[in-house]
Amino acid sequence: MGRIKAVVFDWAGTMVDFGSLAPVGAFVRAFAEFGVTVSAADARKPMGLRKWDHIAAMLAEPQIAARWQAAQGAAPDAAAVQRLHDVFVPMTAAAAAGHATLVPGALETVAWLRGRGIRIGSTTGYTRAIMAEVSPVAAAQGYVPDTLVSADDLPEGRPGPLMMYKCFTDLAVHPPRAVIKVDDTEPGIAEGVAAGCITVAVTLSGNYAGLTAQEMAALPEARRNEIRRRARAALKSAGAMHVIDTVADLPSLIQTFETRESA
Repeated sequence: MGRIKAVVFDWAGTMVDFGSLAPVGAFVRAFAEFGVTVSAADARKPMGLRKWDHIAAMLAEPQIAARWQAAQGAAPDAAAVQRLHDVFVPMTAAAAAGHATLVPGALETVAWLRGRGIRIGSTTGYTRAIMAEVSPVAAAQGYVPDTLVSADDLPEGRPGPLMMYKCFTDLAVHPPRAVIKVDDTEPGIAEGVAAGCITVAVTLSGNYAGLTAQEMAALPEARRNEIRRRARAALKSAGAMHVIDTVADLPSLIQTFETRESA
């Protein structure tokens, strides 16, 4: 496998916002502004895409399209996506900043990586405007990646590889197999696959669990195992090579790589 040169982390559900709660609430509220009811499950289904694409995917769902037509008097189109996006972004910026607490163990993982000379990159489905609110909150807790690539920095977002390619350039790292992509969503894992990286999925802190750290800790182990199995199946299908509970488990995973290399 060779030496790991960089790790590129997702943000919500991976490094911050345990349970990926901020975007879900914002999607529900944004649609409600237009008289359309959507559920948390509806909002979570396309999670990981850049938010314009996420809204378009939601509006493409037949039941949501029918509710939009009933409320707005016309079928949803690109203009509808833009109207929702214009409402969603400021809503999410405020919500995301309020949910930007680091996932337990995230800071220790970053310190461990830096101690080994491994660069830290990040990509996100959030826009630059949203990240302008999130990044300072994370920085105040000690997390400042070496580069941040937002969904609207480039012409194409996930599941394509362009944000990862920019990370390679910003971090001056190659080949792709020397880079780990860590994410909690299918599009985010697919982004790493498309770029040729080692892909690592997190199951308990992200979109598939949808619980706070405290709620997760309070669950019986059997229920946590159910969540692990469901998330693992979906994320492995998207191309995850390895699966861990949270980013706190990444150092031990990397150590297993090193053990195999030296064996």
